[in-house]
Amino acid sequence: MAESGDFDYRTEWVHIQYPETAQFTETYGFSGSQGMVNVEGIRFVPEGVPNKTLLIYMHPATTLQLLPMPRAMAKHGVHILCAASRYMKNDAPLIYEKVALDLGAYIRHAKEVWGYEKVVLGGWSGGGSLTLFYQSQAENPTITQTPAGDPVDLTAAGLIPADALTFQAAHISRAQMYLDCIDGSVRDELNPDDRDPELDIYNPANPNQPPYSADFVAAYRKAQRARVDRIRARVLEDLAMLRKRGGDELERPFVTHRTLADPRYIDPTLDPNDRRPGWCWIGKPETANTGPVGLGRFSTLRSWLSQWSIEDSNADGIACARRISVPMISIENSADDAVPQPHTGKIHEASGSADKEFKVIKGATHYYQGQPELLQEAVDTVIGWMRARGFAE
Repeated sequence: MAESGDFDYRTEWVHIQYPETAQFTETYGFSGSQGMVNVEGIRFVPEGVPNKTLLIYMHPATTLQLLPMPRAMAKHGVHILCAASRYMKNDAPLIYEKVALDLGAYIRHAKEVWGYEKVVLGGWSGGGSLTLFYQSQAENPTITQTPAGDPVDLTAAGLIPADALTFQAAHISRAQMYLDCIDGSVRDELNPDDRDPELDIYNPANPNQPPYSADFVAAYRKAQRARVDRIRARVLEDLAMLRKRGGDELERPFVTHRTLADPRYIDPTLDPNDRRPGWCWIGKPETANTGPVGLGRFSTLRSWLSQWSIEDSNADGIACARRISVPMISIENSADDAVPQPHTGKIHEASGSADKEFKVIKGATHYYQGQPELLQEAVDTVIGWMRARGFAE
């Protein structure tokens, strides 16, 4: 494998179909209907560079082929698959346990159809907790149902463990991010304008201003947890009501207002790193807080329990990291404007792997936007780590 970054590569559209019996169809279109699941991805194959290892990047809810890291790795001769789940660009109905089945289908295809001997999972951003969840269940499967109680038997799924993991610019879990970011000032879920002015971090008249006192942060975090608990209680109540009622109404969607209000966005003294204050990975935090792309903005009852509930989600990165044994590298970007500073270190500490490394890329933002030299440092770090373990030539 060369290190120049000058390899040309071809792109291949990948379609995998596999059977699944589901109680009802969750996603629009043909994915998950007619007893079959259809997933698709993009494989980058460097020209004239045979390799026995495939590096798979997968996010539970979006696609990653346009991001700089996968393309840069392919330019350096690494075979890459950017895999999408059945919930591509629509996480409203997302069930994490079913995403694990989708990832398992890609890994099986990589080994049994394409003939790769080794698979490394590239856990970037929201894909980090996914790789940990998948690997923990592939190594020691325990889950037979979703948090809502619907059957999804990962113990009988034959998930093939990956041979190594990277955890890069990635958070502990979607549920943890949701808890950290939900707006603690909201008092009425049906009226987002009913807010506690002393907890509204975007209100200039709020007497609590950054740098925040420890007492304010504690009160705000308590209010966030109380709000999440109220939403959970309503979700469980609605599910129970639908089941008791019977009939063909099996699921119900809902909106959660104001879910991007982590005090760390506007107070750089909280879990300090090199991030830009007054900013987050979506843009201006106050605008993102009320916009359509906020965390968990649109959800179904079952999906909320599976991916956003801190009490119920099976995809807790720390718990899953403890159950993995394969080599793992954790990479923190010191100016990350999406992932809170402590997350990467906590995952590294929790990892059950006997072979684990931790790396900080100083000054790197979440997307390496306008930072080609720091992107190159990330690429060199991952390739060097892979080569030292026989995953790259």
